[in-house]
Amino acid sequence: MGRIEMFQIKTSITASLALVVFLTSSVAFAEGDVTATAPANTAAADTATAGTDTVKPAPKKKSKKKSAKAAPKPVTPATDTSAPPSDASTPPKGDASAQAKSEASASPGGAASTPVKSGTDDSPEAIQQRSGPGNPAAGKEKSELCQGCHGEEGISAEGFAPKLAGQYSKYIAKQLRNFQAGTRVHQIMSAIAATISDDDLADIAAYFASRNKMKGEGSNNKLGEQLFLHGDMSRMMVACVNCHGVNGKGKTPTNPVFPVIGGQHKDYIRGQLINFRAGDRSNSPGGVMNIITQKLTDAELDALADYVSGL
Repeated sequence: MGRIEMFQIKTSITASLALVVFLTSSVAFAEGDVTATAPANTAAADTATAGTDTVKPAPKKKSKKKSAKAAPKPVTPATDTSAPPSDASTPPKGDASAQAKSEASASPGGAASTPVKSGTDDSPEAIQQRSGPGNPAAGKEKSELCQGCHGEEGISAEGFAPKLAGQYSKYIAKQLRNFQAGTRVHQIMSAIAATISDDDLADIAAYFASRNKMKGEGSNNKLGEQLFLHGDMSRMMVACVNCHGVNGKGKTPTNPVFPVIGGQHKDYIRGQLINFRAGDRSNSPGGVMNIITQKLTDAELDALADYVSGL
């Protein structure tokens, strides 16, 4: 082999070694860049996280300050001079009689359960209120025909004719107008009502309303008492007391919508309850009596009639 060929071989080896060194240096340089960049990125990420976290400690410091401010100061009884708001419906302490009256006039729900005026009230004021605009003195003369069945003082002798003593004049007038219109039907009453003018009707109603209220002789019928005072909510049947008052004598003299029934004849009450249940009578407000009587058995109707007649 000549010198020229040996020189070419050495040159090729040298060039190859130089290329290897160059490539190795490039790889090392590139890895160094990546390593150097990675901490920078990590630091940036940590900085972002730290920036987010730096918002959280602030409320903690504030909450500690607020907690310190919210700490209640001790209050001694000597410095507490506040008094509850005055309430006209609450009697002053120490007045036992006023307290008892206040509690007696309030129901568990907070509403008055006892009428302002007693259901048996026959005071001049109550009589005037329930008598309405008619003239009782004139009504006594005009009602002579009525007295044949209902009694001179509104206390009928037989159960087929209702007592009218102390009944609300507006209720009496409504029933007569219902007979006139045919919304309530009775062979005798429908014929008599047709002959009565509005003026005469007001006077006749006022006369019977001005009499002392009808009264019963008492009753120990427990079933009737339970139904009258409490109803039966398992059957969605409201108590009679809600409309007719605790003694069946109505709620107040100014509320003639629901009649006085306490002390009425037992036979008459039972007959009307049966009529409501059968649909033969349907002139109660909103048909409430038709709805309630549909839920009652014959025994319950009889028990209610017995209890109410004794009030």
